[in-house]
Amino acid sequence: MASINTNYGAAIALQNLNKTNSELERTQNRINTGMKVSTAKDSGAIFAIATSQRANASSQDAVRGSLQRGQSIVDVALAAGDTITSALEEMKSLAVSIASSTGAAKTSYESEFTALGKEIKSALDGATFDGVNLLTTASTGATEVKVQTGTGAADTKTIGTTAALSANTDLAKFTAATPAVADYTVANVDLVITAVTGALSTLGTQSKSIGRSITFVNKLQDSLEAGVGNLVDADLAKESAKLTALQTKQQLGVQALSIANQGSSILLSLFR
Repeated sequence: MASINTNYGAAIALQNLNKTNSELERTQNRINTGMKVSTAKDSGAIFAIATSQRANASSQDAVRGSLQRGQSIVDVALAAGDTITSALEEMKSLAVSIASSTGAAKTSYESEFTALGKEIKSALDGATFDGVNLLTTASTGATEVKVQTGTGAADTKTIGTTAALSANTDLAKFTAATPAVADYTVANVDLVITAVTGALSTLGTQSKSIGRSITFVNKLQDSLEAGVGNLVDADLAKESAKLTALQTKQQLGVQALSIANQGSSILLSLFR
């Protein structure tokens, strides 16, 4: 039935055009942002998951920073340890010479031995990074610090040695302000070498462990970011093809609406 009060065809054409416009707007937004889920309006569940995982990925920056600080603290101590072990190697050779020498020669060897002790003391005191020295006893008496290995409160790793090298009684004989030359013996040097190498072995193991932890954090963060991308990133190739189809559909919808709106004019021509 033809009617000028109700243009059903135009109403249907307008509904379809509005639907096309809505889909076109959504597709254009995905292309502009590169995301298929950019707000909670797009998908509440996926938006919530993505937001949570983004926060987790972001928190890994703080974990990595803590681990890198810890690795720097350990590496500075190891660098000082290299200086100390080199000095001890020379000390052992001097101790042998001291035991077999007399007079001025012996005095010369002892003076060189004392100088090396001062070098060791300087290395011990200088092994500080960000206010932390793992080789000397801090004001708190602690020689260990904790670094964060995860986002949980319990996710920590302790680095350092249980006893500071500066507090080692055998080493103190060589680094004292006024050392006794009677202590310049091969046996004493061997005791110090054992203590130093033991501490450095512990620190070296810790440095490797921290390095592995940093690698894991990097991989974990990459995986989290990739997972979020899988949830919210748009397929731009697909959206581009869809955009072309919707633009064509929009033009056709406008023409269909125009034709439908001409119905009343056609009806009017019947009365001429």
